[in-house]
Amino acid sequence: MNSETYWIISSNNWDLAESFGFNTNILETNLINLAVVIGVLVYFGKGVLTTILNNRKETILSTIRDAEERYQEAIEKLNQARTQLEQAKAKAEEIRVNGVLQMEREKQELIKAADEDSKRLEETKNLTIRFAEQKAIVQIRQQISRLTVKRALEIINSRLNLDLHARMIDYHIGLFKAMKTSAE
Repeated sequence: MNSETYWIISSNNWDLAESFGFNTNILETNLINLAVVIGVLVYFGKGVLTTILNNRKETILSTIRDAEERYQEAIEKLNQARTQLEQAKAKAEEIRVNGVLQMEREKQELIKAADEDSKRLEETKNLTIRFAEQKAIVQIRQQISRLTVKRALEIINSRLNLDLHARMIDYHIGLFKAMKTSAE
């Protein structure tokens, strides 16, 4: 069906197609009028067109300069930001190193303090032990002295008779008298 319609349309236009061709008559084709119009446009429109193109060129160049300035500013800000980042990294590294050093110093101080405390405790322990030993020695001496005196008294009492007892009293009285006369 499409091909039949196309054939009908194209067969109706055959008459128009027979008259198709180039018109070589200059006056009928308005070539002169077109040349005059184009010439007038070129002559009078040249200044306007040049001004418009120059304005457009200046606008484009201005936009490009602005873009380049913004680009340079952005690069400068980026470089500043990078510099600040590097400074911040350096500061962070310095803080980290200082923190590690401070931690190491405090660790050494704690170790030193612990050693001093340990030495002090050791000295206190040794003093306490010596004191306890001396106290024990004193107590033992006192105990031995008491036991010795008690034993001596027991021995003396067991061997002492009235005659020995009277002689001893006389001897001590004589000692006291001698001390008294030598003191006078």
